[in-house]
Amino acid sequence: MNRTARTLVKICGLSTAESLDWALEAGADLVGLVHFARSPRHVDLDRARDLAARARGRARVVVLAVDPDDALVEAIAATIAPDFLQLHGKESPERVAAVRRRLPVIKALGIASAADVAAVAAYDGLADLMLFDAKPPKDSSRPGGLGVTFDWSLLDRVPTTTPFLLSGGLHPTNVGEAVARVRPYGVDVSSGVESAPGVKDRSRIVDFVVNARAERI
Repeated sequence: MNRTARTLVKICGLSTAESLDWALEAGADLVGLVHFARSPRHVDLDRARDLAARARGRARVVVLAVDPDDALVEAIAATIAPDFLQLHGKESPERVAAVRRRLPVIKALGIASAADVAAVAAYDGLADLMLFDAKPPKDSSRPGGLGVTFDWSLLDRVPTTTPFLLSGGLHPTNVGEAVARVRPYGVDVSSGVESAPGVKDRSRIVDFVVNARAERI
């Protein structure tokens, strides 16, 4: 099972010192910094370095990138030295394994059907963590952070022994149900704790963390 003593919480898309502090004060285990120009949550590497330094020792730092080439992987490693690099593109199993030789990896995979779940098996054991997100529509310019859920029952027999985070359309109201239903290693949220795209809301962050960890029978 992916269940831990308590559900890990990742707050992603943090782009200001203020919002980062809110996540840290709320008790987030992982904080995510998005390096992807088409995202409203994008931060450049220098800004990500400063935010990572602010979080260091208080939470694990995750940098999200989409199909990064070797040069970008090296730049992220050298500039930020994150605890994880989240690969949120169409990276192949071979690419995930190669990147992991440089940095610990969270591999995000979009889920919309049983076929998507079956495809997870090819990545088993190649990343440190997996992240299951709602699969974006084909015409989307962004691979995540869209505030859309997927059918959680698809994960009843997910073919992986790698611990996974659940993402996709989570927010303070439904995260408790998600944890009880899916029993993930952790949960990940971005748009679900925002008042507008890229604008984090302090009270929503607090409520999300509390509800993710509430005891349920």
